[in-house]
Amino acid sequence: MDIKTKITPEIVKEHGLSEEEYEIILDRLGREPNINELGIFSVMWSEHCSYKSSRRHLGKFLTKGKRVIQGPGENAGVIDIDDGDAIIFKMESHNHPSYIEPYQGAATGVGGIMRDVFTMGARPIALMNALRFGEPTHWKTKQLVNGVVAGIGGYGNCVGVPTVGGETNFHKGYNGNILVNAMCVGLADADNVFYSAAKGVGNPIFYVGSKTGRDGIHGATMASAEFDDDSEEKRPTVQVGDPFTEKLLIEACLELMATDAIIAIQDMGAAGLTSSSIEMADKGGVGISLNLDKVPQREENMTPYEMMLSESQERMLMVIKPGKEKLAYDIFEKWELDVALIGKTTDTGRLVLRHERKKVCDIPIAPLADDAPNLDRPYTIPVSLPVIDAADVHETQDYDDALVRIISSPDIASKRWIWEQYDRHVMADTVDSSQSGGDAAIVRIHGKNKAVAITTDCTPRYVQADPYMGGKQCVAETWRNLTCVGADPIAITDCLNFGNPERPDIMGQFVGAIEGMNEACRAFDYPVVSGNVSLYNETNGVAIPPTPAVGGVGLIPDLNFIATLKGAKEGDTLILIGETLGWLGSSIYLREILNREDGAPPPVDLEAEKRNGDYVRKLIRNRRVNAVHDCSDGGLAITACEMAFAGNIGMHLSAPKDCSTHGWLFGEDQARYLVAVEKNSVNPVISTASAKGVAAQIVGKVGGDRITAEGAFDVSLEGLREKHEAFLPELMS
Repeated sequence: MDIKTKITPEIVKEHGLSEEEYEIILDRLGREPNINELGIFSVMWSEHCSYKSSRRHLGKFLTKGKRVIQGPGENAGVIDIDDGDAIIFKMESHNHPSYIEPYQGAATGVGGIMRDVFTMGARPIALMNALRFGEPTHWKTKQLVNGVVAGIGGYGNCVGVPTVGGETNFHKGYNGNILVNAMCVGLADADNVFYSAAKGVGNPIFYVGSKTGRDGIHGATMASAEFDDDSEEKRPTVQVGDPFTEKLLIEACLELMATDAIIAIQDMGAAGLTSSSIEMADKGGVGISLNLDKVPQREENMTPYEMMLSESQERMLMVIKPGKEKLAYDIFEKWELDVALIGKTTDTGRLVLRHERKKVCDIPIAPLADDAPNLDRPYTIPVSLPVIDAADVHETQDYDDALVRIISSPDIASKRWIWEQYDRHVMADTVDSSQSGGDAAIVRIHGKNKAVAITTDCTPRYVQADPYMGGKQCVAETWRNLTCVGADPIAITDCLNFGNPERPDIMGQFVGAIEGMNEACRAFDYPVVSGNVSLYNETNGVAIPPTPAVGGVGLIPDLNFIATLKGAKEGDTLILIGETLGWLGSSIYLREILNREDGAPPPVDLEAEKRNGDYVRKLIRNRRVNAVHDCSDGGLAITACEMAFAGNIGMHLSAPKDCSTHGWLFGEDQARYLVAVEKNSVNPVISTASAKGVAAQIVGKVGGDRITAEGAFDVSLEGLREKHEAFLPELMS
């Protein structure tokens, strides 16, 4: 758009601004904005950048802890893992772009989340992802799965960072709006973390990385609106990634960070040059003056509007110490990256842009941040679904068939077809990845005998049934998964995916989930240090299931004391930690066997979660268990099957006590772990649990080549494995 473009009510609306918001702009400027200024306000006040519907509720989260170096408010969260090491991590969404253009949408999601991490001084050491697709029979699902998986693998593999885990679900609620959430974990020196506040006046501002093109213009605005039948027309707003340039950018930035040249650094993510420059200036309390003629451009005749709103990938903005300019030029030119001095910090508190010797923007920075709408949207808390008694649920007459149907169902089936396309072991520090059914990935801190454990989790059907309880559960499950490998859980990041917040029922889901998540975080001393909110995930008024994905990170202080689900041995005893009531509401059994999606989800007793998890971690460190797996989707039966697949050994479950057979096998009661224990450790494990108030009972034996449950099923391990592995290859063939 040209600076001479007349601002009309139609243009204001096209920019996603309400009449009230436009009136605020007129008041703060004391005049009508030009098109460049309107575009800048538009993206900065978009849902994606301003969090205008969510930030008053995000403030409820626990964000501080004894290991937290930096909480929310920076590019990523930072935690201390001892010995002068810090872990920097974040999760973010790329949902709308991935639905429109799955390969590039997913690829640039991976690239963007890595830049959030290495811009703070960390070398990326692991990637995770949380993916939600529509029902397998939907006409677009196969194309979306194929493109998204190829995009994630294509970008991560080329950059050389291992993709070590994640989760993939299928449900009709995502038919019109898939979710692609990417997480990155990086390693940095705790005393050399970089921040984005552009402090000081007269300091040079450098642009580094790729040239600016016209891709991604208004990507942030697109991500702040729901889809309709014309969404395919938004394809030009999807960015295009180049992983090889990203690799060069990582190395160049880390090389410059090893000097004392950088005052502030910010990745050009959503809203590109606009958001990066304004956020740096706002945090530093300064103004910024940019000469757009100096911006490296890959297309001719780009306008200021296009340059400021472009979301071209692999770009960074830096404030450099005066006198260090040559050093910056030398390093980035050595890595064959574009580098340009495009402006300076000022004492005006304003964003001033010049193009072709003319001033094309002059607006105060403070209103772009301080006056961004902070909406108190009305909300209605959803009515809780009734509790379902397992005795009132139809019991299958064929447990062999039920087990096969559940183990081969889209959410439970093996995701090997996906994770075999990811390089899980590049960098040579992946001790264990979670893709093959494990609870958490384990990544060694290079050259040391300690590791970080990483997981992502959410059970959308629980959140749909009860946002508050579902919010508690998704935090608790990440805490359990980290515990299963012997890690001390430290902190979480999140990606809160919901529908249109202008609808009180959707806003009620959001508020309820946050309150449940926060209660769990406080109970575990497990703070939120970074995250992302993705709203308007719906098409033609049909919202996705509420999906607050949570990424957890923990510390394994000694790699000699870890556990996985792979180590069960012939003759081991299976012990179930935690109480079983046979909870079938909102369960996989109910959905897959009875075609029902109803009932209250299982309650989450945070005291029991903490007590049971602390005990399991102690068992691991006392070498009392050979294998550990948390009980979640599909209950005890599926937990035992996954342990059997991992160890390639049979499992034999005992008959239920004081519980219905289908509730015993497939109930999804929380705070439970299945552990495989050698004979001489059985009595100590049971007696110590009793002394600590932890429920523990013998539920079976390990051995042979079949999976059985007394009075229920008896199937061959190999035959069941074939069913477990078949779903995705058949879908994608």
